[in-house]
Amino acid sequence: MNIDLNQDTQSLINVVNRFFPGKVTVQFVGQLQAGYVRHDQAQVVQDGENIYIQVSDLSAPNYTASHELLHVLMTLRGFPQIFFSLTSGDEKLDEQLQIMGTELFDIVSHIVVVSEQRKHGLIDDNIEDMYLKGIQNTIRPEPEKLDNEMELRLLTLIDAHVFYGDKFDEKVRKVLEKDYPVSLKAADEIYKMITEKPTDSPFGLRRNVVKLFRAFDEQLKAWGLPALHNNDFTTVSSVLSERQLGLKVNQLFEIFHSDLHEMKTQRRAYVGFNKTDNQNSFVIPAPTGMEDSPAYFKKIYDKSVKELFEDLQMPYIIRK
Repeated sequence: MNIDLNQDTQSLINVVNRFFPGKVTVQFVGQLQAGYVRHDQAQVVQDGENIYIQVSDLSAPNYTASHELLHVLMTLRGFPQIFFSLTSGDEKLDEQLQIMGTELFDIVSHIVVVSEQRKHGLIDDNIEDMYLKGIQNTIRPEPEKLDNEMELRLLTLIDAHVFYGDKFDEKVRKVLEKDYPVSLKAADEIYKMITEKPTDSPFGLRRNVVKLFRAFDEQLKAWGLPALHNNDFTTVSSVLSERQLGLKVNQLFEIFHSDLHEMKTQRRAYVGFNKTDNQNSFVIPAPTGMEDSPAYFKKIYDKSVKELFEDLQMPYIIRK
């Protein structure tokens, strides 16, 4: 099937190519048309110097391609990223935690992505109807007794809040309230919390991601479900001023021994937490042999933040 992307999507490809040193291309994979939209209908594949946006469902090619392109553009424009440097030793559990950490991070990124899509007319009534169908194809109605799918329902409904924005009540509240009363009530509260302060800068995005990680865990615990611990497990890149980069590590961060291991070396991990928001901001593998001593950590604490991040090859963002 030959797909012609519209002018807005084409110009978005051009913008992304301006910021990316290689080439960014949209590819259509297969012929599937499910009749709804969902964020798993495309993926970003990096191959050497090229990025391919692979769209695997052709129900709404412009919406789906532009959505992924905007995620790529945010990274290229210096918004924070997340990294997974810790391992529990259980591959399946690691993968589950990584998926959930990424989904939660993406919800906050969607505040920027959806606003840009709306600005360019890439979301219309038809896409809004297809998005509702996508929700109904992702989560089943709540049973009388809460089950372990509450996590997915909560995630999906917070994201729906971001997608519909101020149209949420008029467009979908009634339908969603009928099938998901408990998870919607919780999603309402969390959405309010992550939109109290704007997500219009790298700093704003990071702040709201950290807030969402914490609020999501609180809600899971209130339902008697296991927390995800993204504040500990997921590394979020730091957004710091020039002045903060010049400070000593011990002025901004506290380093704790973790029960998990550092993924590359498989050695015990030490995690650097930001003192302001207690978010995992970098991971250090335990030093080998004689180096594993208080003197080693004193040396790290005495470095400047910039020096440590450069030693660790840890990306950071300078707060303007």
